[in-house]
Amino acid sequence: MKAFRIRSGAGIGTLALSESPSAALAPGQVRVKVRAVSLNFRDLMIADGSYLADSENPVIPGSDAVGEIVEVGPATSRWRVGDRVATSFFPYWHHGAATPHNTRDALGAVADGVLAEEIVISEDSVFAVPEHLDDAQAATLSCAGVTAWNALFVEAKLQPGQSVLLLGTGGVSIWGLQLAKAAGLETIITSSSDDKLERAKALGASATINYRTHPEWQDEVRKLSGGRGVDAVLEVGGKGTLQRSIDAAAMNGTIAIIGGVSGFAGEFNPFSLITGAKRLSGIFVGSRGMGEDLSRFVGVNKIAPVVDRVFDFEQTPAAYEYLKSGAHFGKVVIRVAR
Repeated sequence: MKAFRIRSGAGIGTLALSESPSAALAPGQVRVKVRAVSLNFRDLMIADGSYLADSENPVIPGSDAVGEIVEVGPATSRWRVGDRVATSFFPYWHHGAATPHNTRDALGAVADGVLAEEIVISEDSVFAVPEHLDDAQAATLSCAGVTAWNALFVEAKLQPGQSVLLLGTGGVSIWGLQLAKAAGLETIITSSSDDKLERAKALGASATINYRTHPEWQDEVRKLSGGRGVDAVLEVGGKGTLQRSIDAAAMNGTIAIIGGVSGFAGEFNPFSLITGAKRLSGIFVGSRGMGEDLSRFVGVNKIAPVVDRVFDFEQTPAAYEYLKSGAHFGKVVIRVAR
């Protein structure tokens, strides 16, 4: 079984292809032939050592995979050989609220992940994917899709007719745009590229803002919303964007903290939260149950996740470099098997 491995902080250049025997199946486990893996900004953070990984041993990276079950272990009842499934980011978080216990051993950080020809995993740590999605599209469900779902409908509890601001055109933001459009939400999206903003309009964005030409983009959000602000913000920037996101939110709005593309440092004014009755909500991906809810919603609405580019398995380092460049619109995927 071939797999890529990397040591946290060692850099993209140290991604190395290794080979090891296939693992035996324990009761309740399934063997999944991996067909595609979707990359996340987190994978870059692991490569540069800025993610929460406490092991110096090389790890198989990646958390988001789709594949076919090719073998089931003893006492396994949820799946059959031939079923197509996606991995759950947290193998032990199935339903309910996040806890330190059920969010342990997230795939691809301390525990081995999915950037391999096959994985052995608990039958409770995967979920079914919509039939209309191809493998590259289905591989984007696990992290970016579930994160956007959690932010919009679990934490912010948005309803049709409400509004959301999406920062940038990376994987979570574009997933958020597609989900919001299908749910009847008003959507505003930002980018430094007019070309990307045109693509976002084609996906159904209600309004767009180029943050290069409008550096005080929070003011533009308020203008576009009639001075009210938006009901939720998917905050993926971090340093330099958080206070603007707070200012762009309406009274009682939710600022869903998803990532820190520009870093996690920076200050904000707590009084702006108090006087606006606004709340910051940390989004730590989501549970398998959220993945199942997302999958059903995507299936019913025939949503096709945006995949920017697909790389072959042997091109994994190039896929990482492309993601790092920021040139992508939507998700970057690695094809492991055809």
